[in-house]
Amino acid sequence: MRRRPAVFRGPAQHFGLMLIAAALGALLPIPAEAHVKWFAPYIVGAPPAPISRTLADAWFWTAILLVLAFFVATRLVEKSIIGEGVLAAMDRLTDPLWRRLDDFVRVVVGGFFVAIFAVGGVYLTPDLKTPAEWVSWVQFVIALGIFSRRTMPVSAAGIVFLWLLALRDYDFFHLLDYLALGLGVAGYLVLAASEDFERRKYRFEVLRVGVSIALMWSSLEKFAYPDWFYPLVVEKPFLTFGMPRDVFIPMAGVAEFTMGFGLLWTPLVRRLSAVALFVIFNAAVYPFGRTDLVGHALIMAIIVAIAADHTRQLHFLPAIKRSLAGVPAGLATALVLFTTGYWGLHIAFYGIDGQAGARPMEMATHTYSPEHPHGPKAAESLAAGELHQGMAMPAAALSEQPTTGEAAAAFETTMAAMHGPMMAGMRHPDPDIAFVLGMIPHHQGAIDMARVQLRYGRDPANRAFAEHLIAEQQGEIDAMRDWLRRNGIEPPSSAGDAK
Repeated sequence: MRRRPAVFRGPAQHFGLMLIAAALGALLPIPAEAHVKWFAPYIVGAPPAPISRTLADAWFWTAILLVLAFFVATRLVEKSIIGEGVLAAMDRLTDPLWRRLDDFVRVVVGGFFVAIFAVGGVYLTPDLKTPAEWVSWVQFVIALGIFSRRTMPVSAAGIVFLWLLALRDYDFFHLLDYLALGLGVAGYLVLAASEDFERRKYRFEVLRVGVSIALMWSSLEKFAYPDWFYPLVVEKPFLTFGMPRDVFIPMAGVAEFTMGFGLLWTPLVRRLSAVALFVIFNAAVYPFGRTDLVGHALIMAIIVAIAADHTRQLHFLPAIKRSLAGVPAGLATALVLFTTGYWGLHIAFYGIDGQAGARPMEMATHTYSPEHPHGPKAAESLAAGELHQGMAMPAAALSEQPTTGEAAAAFETTMAAMHGPMMAGMRHPDPDIAFVLGMIPHHQGAIDMARVQLRYGRDPANRAFAEHLIAEQQGEIDAMRDWLRRNGIEPPSSAGDAK
């Protein structure tokens, strides 16, 4: 569903006519595209799986124990003469980059914003769409400002400004993924431009904290919404390294969370965590195309900077970080804080059952790429026998799908049940109410068709898509029913009741 967003103002100051024009452009309400995240379709405000489900998962705890063993072993090595030798070897390997690390970070950040400018029509990342062309020019100006210490703070203000501007188009809760990283980069630019050495020495630490929080927060989606990742696993099974879906997803979530946590720890732990994350991010570039490389470029560059950071000082809780007992205590504290924050904020924004105040609009967690098809469009292509990842669906598989008999009759029944209530609902004199009353049976018809597919269909991608469609369409139905109640209309209990 497209909408006219609320208006937000507040341009970065003192940066010439371009930013003034950008600020004036913000006065015009513009229809926004759906928020895009990383893997599959989802509904904003859909209730997350209870955290008890994750806590009861043996694979979650297996992964936690494996990571704890790795961290403790790394700390034991780090405290020995061998650890100092490993760090010294890493210092020698990365010394050319370390001596020019500020230049590297500034070039990459500037290059990232030039790339975002070239992509066009996005806020700060390829996954936050906007039709406002002036936004791209603001990002080009941000890139230019990074190459002078005088204007770096203005570029930092521009980053924060664009994140705030995105609030008019996207829900605050789902923009939190990008907040920590944006503030980390903005904080680095401000500190790197400072003449005060005591302030400047924290600039890389601010970057590290930003990317760490971003990774830990986003990793929680694999526990809160594991079903978002099911189509991806079906379409790209090589990503699971042969592990079953329900083993891989929680363990992947633990890996992302704990490696993000590791970036906050002692020098060897954080540098090895950065190396591991760099390998993981690079492995994902080819399967998802060039746009993903742009979207991940900033995180990947910061991870490289962390791996090359020769700093040994610990400015925050040094005694705890140096203690072996501090590893499990710190990880447990981080898990409690982040899971409480994620589930607690979701309840605060959307209610215990989700959707309270949520916008009834379909979202997608990954930009569709014809070069590397995935998600619902890939499932549709697969069902139609079109090319998918360079291979056509086998004719035998298509011939096995029932097109007559029980399946055809069941599909026809869903259409017949949907048509009457949908047309009746759309006859309401108020066009807003008519739209919602028509869409409820329309969505219910999609759910009924998906159930027929699950009963008779054999293709795994289609079945995964049908499962997602049921969850998504039901979430939208619930949101539309809530909207009717808020507008004094008793919602139909089912498609057949729509009047």
